[in-house]
Amino acid sequence: MKVLFAAPARKWDLWSPALRDACPEMELCREGRPDSFDALIYAPGYPEDGSTLDFSAFTRARVVQSLWAGVERIVTNPTLTQPLCRMVDPGLTQGMVEYCTGWALRAHLGMDGYAQDGIWRNHLTPPLASQRRITVLGMGELGRAVAAALSGLGFRVTGWSQSGRPVQGIEVLAGPALPQALSRAEILICLLPDTAQTRNLLDAERLALLPPGATIINAGRGTLIDETALLKALDLGRPGHAVLDVFRSEPLAPDHPFWAHARVTVTPHVAADTRPASAAPVVAENLRRAMRGEPLLHLVDRIHGY
Repeated sequence: MKVLFAAPARKWDLWSPALRDACPEMELCREGRPDSFDALIYAPGYPEDGSTLDFSAFTRARVVQSLWAGVERIVTNPTLTQPLCRMVDPGLTQGMVEYCTGWALRAHLGMDGYAQDGIWRNHLTPPLASQRRITVLGMGELGRAVAAALSGLGFRVTGWSQSGRPVQGIEVLAGPALPQALSRAEILICLLPDTAQTRNLLDAERLALLPPGATIINAGRGTLIDETALLKALDLGRPGHAVLDVFRSEPLAPDHPFWAHARVTVTPHVAADTRPASAAPVVAENLRRAMRGEPLLHLVDRIHGY
């Protein structure tokens, strides 16, 4: 099969060896006639001249496999009629679990309260996990994994999604119950995709529903939170802190108020990177499925956008 690597040039040396090892029958190319390719492997930033890729020219392509879990930069392209698959791989999921669990534990244990200044703060004893309530917004592949890990540590975990689809061992609330999900969130973990329904989901009104001193951990999409409303809410202590890994514009501008705010921790979009070693076998499996006409893994629902 002939496959176009439709990704920024800087990713070629990183990805091509792993992809070829996982799928040796593939002819992986960086360029060529669009109608000669059986599939595309896509990452945002392509084409690098800033133009919009015309998928209608790829008349033979049976699948477009994204290297990112988020597909908001491609799913609205009107020329994209081929099946689109998002990336879900074990390494990406494990990375997200580790990030969210680590920051949730840091917030739960109050690690930043122990200043190394010679003062014995023996009164700052954290509660047990069973006494701490965590809400996970977004119960897709990543949300379910994070919720399961936190529940396994003993936290009282509530999930929320628009559908409210049940998840074994986790209480999941549906769309209209968002206020309830927020009001019990001493730690709020945001793992929702970027869609028309989720943009600015956490506005001033909904942020005010959080318990005083709550911690927000946003590793989903920067568009989920109204930035101006969040800054004002942080000044009021509701929430008490925000750990932000994703932003509306990246890299985050050096003069952005988040950098200087005492109640914000900025991390540079590192929560869950796609690692070639674990992702390449997923790509290979989907390419083979497409060539055989079999059901694809992690097929994107165009209506919902993920």
